[in-house]
Parts: sequence; structure tokens; C-alpha cells
Amino acid sequence: MNTENNDNQDRISTGVPGLNDVLGGGYLPETATLVRGPPGSGKSIFSLHFLTAGLNADETGLYINLGEPETYIRDTARDFGFDIDALNFLNLSASGDQFQGEETYTLFESSEVETPSLVENIRTEIQEIGPDYVVVDPVTEFRYLAPDDHQFRSQILGLVNFLKNEGATVLLTSQAADSMPDDDLQFLVDAVINLEVESDRRTLHVSKFRGSSVRSGHHTLQITDEGMRVWPQLDPNRHEREHTATKLSSGVPELDSLLSGGLTTGTITFLSGPTGVGKTTTGLQFMKEAAGRGQRSVLYSFEEDRNTLFERAEAVNIPITEMIDRGTLNVEVIGPEELTIDEFTHRIRSEVEENDAEIVMIDGTSGFEQSLRGVGTDPMQDLVKIGRYLRNMGVTGLVTNEVHQITGEFRATDQGMSYLADSIVVLRHVEYKGSLRKVIGVLKMRTSDYENQLRELEITEHGLRVGESLPELRGILTGTPTWNDDGD
Repeated sequence: MNTENNDNQDRISTGVPGLNDVLGGGYLPETATLVRGPPGSGKSIFSLHFLTAGLNADETGLYINLGEPETYIRDTARDFGFDIDALNFLNLSASGDQFQGEETYTLFESSEVETPSLVENIRTEIQEIGPDYVVVDPVTEFRYLAPDDHQFRSQILGLVNFLKNEGATVLLTSQAADSMPDDDLQFLVDAVINLEVESDRRTLHVSKFRGSSVRSGHHTLQITDEGMRVWPQLDPNRHEREHTATKLSSGVPELDSLLSGGLTTGTITFLSGPTGVGKTTTGLQFMKEAAGRGQRSVLYSFEEDRNTLFERAEAVNIPITEMIDRGTLNVEVIGPEELTIDEFTHRIRSEVEENDAEIVMIDGTSGFEQSLRGVGTDPMQDLVKIGRYLRNMGVTGLVTNEVHQITGEFRATDQGMSYLADSIVVLRHVEYKGSLRKVIGVLKMRTSDYENQLRELEITEHGLRVGESLPELRGILTGTPTWNDDGD
């Protein structure tokens, strides 16, 4: 394996789904990577993914275990379904053969010879096996054996260079802790990957990677019965395709008239209003019309259960079940704490890039903010990223935003999100002669002109009905709407 380290060479798979994408394709051959993390962060599982990927590629692997005994590592591999029967072990843990018996204990009688003797033992094993993949877990155990930090660094640097010169790609693990800093190790390796356990999720971030660019940020890391999985952060700048903007009709002529022909494709529209005013139904109306042209849509519902959503849609002549059966609609109900933000954006990407979804609807900004783990202190920044991604891919985005005042002073968005939208369609309850009615209008549309009047909105068993404009309606933006129709 004698290749130069550069971006043009073949990469080595990490074995962890999603991590190759973060690293720009995988590890660079004949380099050393330090994997840092507190106890329980998954460093051993991470290492097993790496070694198993090597075995699957018919390469030779060596696990140098200085912490957990070999039996523990093999049991862990079996529990996660890794086949490591062909893996070589150099068992240097406290319970290993190297430490058993008085005749071998002399290896540790003098601190001046402990580390050199141990390193020589490793050198001999490497030369006999000739491994392509090597894990040293954890390399920080050498620090206990070295008489001082200088000798520790010298020995580790010598070991790493020896392994790389022998053609091996190396993974070192470190128990990252304030009581035992490993800054010196980070200087000695080519890449540093950090595994962290946060309050609501596990994350991974790459703080160093020589010879290649990597994806920045904290990416969701998940451990399941099948091992690890990385869900990379969404980076809108990495995704773009050509798109010719057209008009997306609602199928309701009066509503299209409000929008000067319909919504512009490849833009983000907020449907804003209080609960029960018809935001979701209005969004589904656009999806129904698109389905008639064979276009696929996806609805992510954060605030309604599946049965309620389906019953309401069918009751207003939106054949949601038929649309799903024909493959023109996918509905996903996202429960509280069910997904991280990175898992959610991955689902959007899969729908857009693999299933050719042309409309994506996020039903409920409050639910989006409260249900997804890892959204950070400003959830709307994640919504901004999603919006930019959809625009770059030429996909039409619909976002329902609930404002909590049914009556009173009008606000287009409670969270001040109007700057995120290309268009804002407002839906509002108004009182007229003792009855509660609904109105709909357009507050903002960046891409074209629009009708600047309100129309009455009715949701009937036959679908949406939008009436004529209501020039006699006054004061809706002040919170005290009145009708000026002379006769009343």
C-alpha cells in the first residue's frame, strides 16, 4: 500500500455509514487518526467498524488492545454483528498473556524500560503479520508506562511512523478527559475525530484532517444494535441543480389569482395563521393538484397524528390515501424526540434526491422546534438551511406557521421568521355579523406580483372555496377588522 497522501488517491472506507461523506470519501491511506472520546462514547465500536471494513476488503487487520481484554472485544464484535474471525490481536491489556506470570512481569519492573520494551513487542508483531489496518486501543495507556512526557511523545511518534512506513493505516483511541489531556497526541497524528455525548444526542466532529478538506460541524452519531451510524449536517452549499422556475397551481382559480398564477416553483412559502384556519389543508391542496400531474410531494407533520390528518384531508375532498398509493405523496408523522435534526434533513435529502420529490411541506414550525433533538439554541437557523437546500435543488417548500392569537393584533409569524420566506400567505379568522369566517391573502411574494386584497376562504366537503376579493374588509392588520359595506 505505497501511495502518496493526497485528495486524488483512493480512500479507505471508515466502515461507519455516513462517516465517509464527512471525511470526503474516507481515511487517507498510510495515515494515523486519533479517535477521542469519554468512556462510553463508542471508541471500541468505532475501531471495530474500521477493522471490519478492512477485512471485508481482504486486507489484514491487527487490534492492539491495551485496555479491554480480547474476549471483551470479541464479545462486543459479536453483539454488534461484526465478523472478526480473521482479525489478529496483540493482547497487551492488564489481563492479557503479556502480563501473566512472574517471568513476564519483569517487563514492568523499571519505568525506564517499560515503554521501549512494549513498543519493541509491537514492532515484532507488526513485522510478522504485516497488517494493512492497525488499531491501538487506547494509546493513552502508554503514558502510564513512560517515565516522562518527552519519552511518551517520542515513543508514540516513533511507533506511528513505523506503522505508516510499514504500509499500515492506523487508528489510535484516546480517553479524552480533563485529568489526562491528549493535546500532544493530536499534534502527532494526521487526523483527529472527536466522539461526544451531549444531553440529547451523540455527536462527531473532525478537528483535524491533513491533506484533505472535511465537513465541519457536529454531526449526529447514533449507536444501534448494528453498530454506529453518522448523520452528517446539512450543508446547502454542497447541493445544487439546474431548475427552470414555473408556476405551481393550486387548482383553485381564485387562489391562483391571489398568487398571480400560483406559487413559484423552487421557492419557500409560509402558510401563516392561527390553529384551525386551514393552513395544512391549503398546503395539501397544492399537493393534490401536483399529484394530478404526476409530481411527487412529501409532508412532514409535527403537530397532527396520522389518523387525524388523513380523516381531515379525506373529508375535504383531498384523496390522501389514493395519492400515497399512487406514489405521488409520502406522509411522515414525526413524534417528539423521535429524530435528530441531522436524521430529519437526511430524510428530506433522500426524498428529493432519490425519490424525486418536487414539493416538501413542513407542517408546524413549533413542532419542528420542539420535536427534533439537536436543533441548537436557534432552531430557525436549521430551517434556513433546509430552505436554502430546497431552493438550490429547485424544490418548492411549504411551511405552516401557527400564530397563537385567533383574534387581536395580527402577526404574520410569532417567531419573527418572515425573513426566511420567499412568500407569505396569511389565513385569518374574522367576525362578520356574529359569525366566524376565514379569509386568505398574500402578505409577501418576492418572485412576482400578487393580489393585495383579501378573499373569503371556505373549507367544504368539496374542497377549498375561495371567494371574490373583499375590499370592504378593513382593519385586519390592526386586530379589529370591520366591514364597510354601506348597507350594514
